[in-house]
Amino acid sequence: MKYAIWGLVLLLIIIHQDLWFWDNSTLIFGFMPIGLLYHAGISVAASLTWLLATIYAWPVDVAQTGAVSSENNGGEA
Repeated sequence: MKYAIWGLVLLLIIIHQDLWFWDNSTLIFGFMPIGLLYHAGISVAASLTWLLATIYAWPVDVAQTGAVSSENNGGEA
């Protein structure tokens, strides 16, 4: 799953470089430029990718190691 998330990140980097909506003045819903809507979609996709990364690819042992090492030091950082 970690490699799928890396693939999503690379895909987001590639599709973020849009050249096709720069000169398009089409309005979506009568007020929103299509380029702005496209970037709003990219932002939602990036947040969902980050959610997947925290659920499936976040290292669990890092949080546990930090808690154990602070207990061994008498609570000192």
